[in-house]
Amino acid sequence: MKHLIIIILALILTVPALVFAQKLNDTDRITGMWFNGEKTSKIEIYETKNGSFAGKIIWLKEPNEDGKAKVDKKNPNEKLQTRPLMDLVILSGLVPDGKTKYKSGKIYDPKSGKTYSAKAELTNNNTLALRGFIGVSLVGRTDTWVRTTK
Repeated sequence: MKHLIIIILALILTVPALVFAQKLNDTDRITGMWFNGEKTSKIEIYETKNGSFAGKIIWLKEPNEDGKAKVDKKNPNEKLQTRPLMDLVILSGLVPDGKTKYKSGKIYDPKSGKTYSAKAELTNNNTLALRGFIGVSLVGRTDTWVRTTK
């Protein structure tokens, strides 16, 4: 009888931990390598120390311009216009909003030098609909990113 009580107690203590671990795995499915919609760059999405998700450029189809590494020349801050595009964090602050949705992020567009609010949704494990917008999400553009490898 004593063994049965110990087994039942162990199960009661283990099940919540397993459920919690599953929830963590569900929300971090966004992590990994993604092609942008034009397939001109790969972005690595990773979880930050504060639990939000961010993304940085890890590959460019055309990494050089005039024989030199591409830089953030469209940035409105002149001091940042010489920073390289490689390893540039362009996505930040995304937080889970359910199992497949993310909200409250910011996305930087190096082509225009503008930063937009962002939200995202995993339509399946290999497709991410990322929406950049100003103010309300109705006024914006959605880019479909496709999972890839390094």
